[in-house]
Amino acid sequence: MDKKDQNTEQNILNAAKKVFQLKGMDGARMQEIANEAGINKALLHYYFRSKQMLFDAVFKAAFEMIAPQLNEILNDESSIEDKIKNFTYNYISFIIQHPYLPNFIIQEINRNPEFILQMKENPGFPNLKKFKNQINDEVKAGQIKPIKAEQLFINILSLNVFPFIGKPLIEAIGDIDDNQFKLLIEERKTHVANFIINSIKV
Repeated sequence: MDKKDQNTEQNILNAAKKVFQLKGMDGARMQEIANEAGINKALLHYYFRSKQMLFDAVFKAAFEMIAPQLNEILNDESSIEDKIKNFTYNYISFIIQHPYLPNFIIQEINRNPEFILQMKENPGFPNLKKFKNQINDEVKAGQIKPIKAEQLFINILSLNVFPFIGKPLIEAIGDIDDNQFKLLIEERKTHVANFIINSIKV
């Protein structure tokens, strides 16, 4: 693929990301994506034959940016406390830049449960094996309260993911505007980690 083709493809992916963010997978139309990219629909279909292929490419590109980072954190030699801090900070920082991603994932899992199983085959997909062993060892040593590694990971994931998925609800119930929400999210980079660490401290 020459540079011109690469630029066109990236332009399409950027346009698709915007449209998917606004309309979701089911609501997005290929013509809208072509319009956003400033190309005709025939050229769009030349690069991506279907909306599903385009969605997969957008999702994969974003997922491949964050998944290896999270996997590295889960499997490095740092303490559980540092893992929680680093995971939370990196995840929230990344999603601030890619706010469409959590809804993308939820929508696609509900629409196509096999999709995440396909993603699991990709190199760099987060692996909990070392994290689980580390939690089990620290529980046995009395360094943290008894907790299953899976439950702890669900706590970490839920507290980090939900605010992005539930943004309209949080803003409405909290009676806050977009700028106030952004400030809350910035605070959560450290608040979530501290909350979870304090919950498992002996």
